[in-house]
Amino acid sequence: MRVLIVEDDRELAQSLASHLRESGMIVELAHEGNDAAFLGCTEDYDAAVLDLGLPGMDGVSLLTHWREEGRRFPVLILTGRSRWSDKLAGFSAGADDFLTKPFLFEEVVLRLRALLRRAHGHADPVLQVGALAYDTLQGRFLYEGRRLALTAQEERILAYLMHRPGVVISRSEILEHVYARDSDPDSNALDVLIGRIRRKLGAPLLQTVRGRGFLLADPADNPGEGEEP
Repeated sequence: MRVLIVEDDRELAQSLASHLRESGMIVELAHEGNDAAFLGCTEDYDAAVLDLGLPGMDGVSLLTHWREEGRRFPVLILTGRSRWSDKLAGFSAGADDFLTKPFLFEEVVLRLRALLRRAHGHADPVLQVGALAYDTLQGRFLYEGRRLALTAQEERILAYLMHRPGVVISRSEILEHVYARDSDPDSNALDVLIGRIRRKLGAPLLQTVRGRGFLLADPADNPGEGEEP
């Protein structure tokens, strides 16, 4: 999950970013509204964490701007404001969830995972593709009940695909969502990581669709769709 944190308290923003990164997320920061307005409209984020009291452009105006520009990623508002009128303004602007400061970092992680899950139409916190399960609450993968030993980058790729079962995902889309904006990912490196995931699964769930991208699906549900490289 690629997340934008918009928070003018730099110490809080860095602490939150560290916790989200430890949970396997790709995190980028903005500390004032105008910068965040540009990033939210030009970059492809899976979710945003937004403070309301921002310099340059306040949080409600920023969120309104994103929605008017057609940006539909889930937004979790974090704020020290606890009045109902502030919550109403945030939800009216297009917020998906609201958490009042002080908060537990672990709760932010859980809420973001829930927002991403719901954004892709998944009600159950455990995503299932054949014998492969992804527990979004614990952030772990199981195959036939056995926990998979994956690197952080392999987990990001597999989690992204697990939210979109049965859908062919292009290389560029995967690279945009599992690498930070200032990184320079190599398409060949992605092939290596996909190959490692496929070997660890030991089952034909993750397939390469020639000229289109990658497909995570139960072969029984998609016979003949994928092509192994």
